[in-house]
Amino acid sequence: MTRSPPARRADFRRFEAITTRWKDNDAFGHVNNVVYYSFFDTAVARFLLETGGMPRGPDGVLPVVAETLCRYHREIAFPDRVTVGLRVARIGQSSVRYEIGVFREDEDEAAAEGHFVHVYVDRAAMRPVPIPEDARQALARLLAA
Repeated sequence: MTRSPPARRADFRRFEAITTRWKDNDAFGHVNNVVYYSFFDTAVARFLLETGGMPRGPDGVLPVVAETLCRYHREIAFPDRVTVGLRVARIGQSSVRYEIGVFREDEDEAAAEGHFVHVYVDRAAMRPVPIPEDARQALARLLAA
């Protein structure tokens, strides 16, 4: 299997600093694989909160996770500083694919990278609906070149 090289910081449009915690390490002395998905979720949620795309209240449109993937290139361990890079690869009718890079300390190459797909649904029916226009405009600012 041929692997593509790790993404670089310049490949991303937005960055989120995240502090590793002692409890993130596993018995092997590095950040456990499930924690990377928490990094992904935090970066996307922070973007949505800051751009008004995170719904509040019981009604309306909700982005739900439909798919995630993570590839690991290098270890990260507490107390490393982590920066999560975020970009949008594709905006569809009702879905968006985020691409994410997890960077250790000040390294230029990602220690891990992956993607995160949200499908926008009507909260009551839990059926796909078009991405709201304000969310679509915010997502467009993160589109990869």
